[in-house]
Amino acid sequence: MKKWNLLETATTPDGQELKLFEHDGDYSIRIRGIELMSTRQKASEEKLAELGCAGLREKKGARVLIGGLGFGFTLRAVLSRVAYDAKVVVAELMPAVVAWNRNATYPLAAGALRDPRVEVRVGDVGELIENVSDGFDCILLDVDNGPSALTLESNHKLYELAGLKLLHKALRADGCACIWSVDDSSSFSELLRRSGFQVQTVQARAHATSGGFRTIFVGRKG
Repeated sequence: MKKWNLLETATTPDGQELKLFEHDGDYSIRIRGIELMSTRQKASEEKLAELGCAGLREKKGARVLIGGLGFGFTLRAVLSRVAYDAKVVVAELMPAVVAWNRNATYPLAAGALRDPRVEVRVGDVGELIENVSDGFDCILLDVDNGPSALTLESNHKLYELAGLKLLHKALRADGCACIWSVDDSSSFSELLRRSGFQVQTVQARAHATSGGFRTIFVGRKG
């Protein structure tokens, strides 16, 4: 049985160690032994883009913000759903994650990141949302395991009422925000409603046809 091979390490802003592993052609990023993302599980990340970008293919000059690069599954799905003149901003906190994806040695997201519609900003997506000048038609957040399963305490502010109100404000009229989570949460749905969103929760499989389900919170600006 083949073992997981440690390829790269990096340190998070709060001093934890982020690790990139490979096993028989599959890749995984973990922190404290917890798997944050894997190339074996991409269906829910693609569903995130499908839900958020519904109706954007025909919209001229659409603007999409993706919080969290991961292995680029959401990014590739967005690019397939927006027009040639769209702008897709990817905010990723960890420079190492961007570097690993751009490394052509690994079969990750190097091609998608070269798309002329894509702009990568290394930094806190929360700060970008707070200081946005030209709103987004769609904001997709997949920066952690969700509001009730955080691995980085610094992400907590994204899921609080104040952060969600900023998220609502950063959207254009009729914009949509989708938030990925490992678990459902009725209390988080209520926070989204209090922030001004019309809320829907969608269950999406981690794998396309098998395995456990993940939750996508869909908030629409009415």
